[in-house]
Amino acid sequence: MSEVTTNEYNDDGKLIRKVRSFVRREGRLTKGQENAMKECWPTMGIDYQAEFLNWKEVFGNDNPVVLEIGFGMGASLVEMAKNAPEKNFFGIEVHSPGVGACLSSAREAGVTNLRVMCHDAVEVFEHMIPDASLATLQLFFPDPWHKTRHHKRRIVQLDFAEMVRQKLVDGVGVFHMATDWENYAEHMIEVMNQAPGYENTAEDSDFVPRPDDRPLTKFEARGHRLGHGVWDIKYKRVK
Repeated sequence: MSEVTTNEYNDDGKLIRKVRSFVRREGRLTKGQENAMKECWPTMGIDYQAEFLNWKEVFGNDNPVVLEIGFGMGASLVEMAKNAPEKNFFGIEVHSPGVGACLSSAREAGVTNLRVMCHDAVEVFEHMIPDASLATLQLFFPDPWHKTRHHKRRIVQLDFAEMVRQKLVDGVGVFHMATDWENYAEHMIEVMNQAPGYENTAEDSDFVPRPDDRPLTKFEARGHRLGHGVWDIKYKRVK
C-alpha cells in the first residue's frame, strides 16, 4: 500500500505545502485489522496510481458506483454495501486502522461489492476517478474544523464542489453530505448554492430528512438522545 499523499515540488526543488482537510492521526493497527489488511487487500484494496480506473474492471459489472470520502471505521459503509448489492461501493480513507477495520467488517459480512483506498481523496479524484462516472458521492461527518481560523481546512469549498461535480453522472449524480455541526451545515449550503451546475434536492428547506439508506451510527444515535442535531444535504448535478 502506497503513501497517502504524493509530494509535489516547485522548480527550486522545495516541497509545496498544501492546505489539507485532514490530519494524519495514525494509530497502531490491531491484530485483527492487520490480518484483514493482509488477507483482504488483494481482492478489495486499490493501490494509488496516476491512471483512471475502469469501474467495470474494478467490480466486474456496470452497476452504479457510490463513492464515500472519509468512511472512518467503515461500519456504515459496509452496512450500505450489504443492503444494496445492486450498487458498487468505493471508500477512501486516509487512516489505515479505519481501512483495516472496514475490511475486517466487510469480510465478516460477506460483502463483495466494496473496494477501498488509503490515500488523499483529492489526489484520487484528480488522477483516478473518471469524469461523469459516479452515481453518488458521500461525505458524512467530515472534520468540522470548528475554529474560525481553521475554516479554510474544511473540505467543502468551491473548488472541491467543482471537482465532485465533474465526477458525478450529469443530470442524476448526487453529492450527499451530512454533519452534526450546524455551522458547518450552513457553510455547506452557502458553498453549494454558489457552486455552478448543482441543484438542491430538498423540497421545503435547505436540508433533506435522513435517507433510509444512510445507516444511523452509534455516535449519531447518542447525539439524538442528547438532543444534538444532524443535517443531511443533497445536491444533484444538473449540467
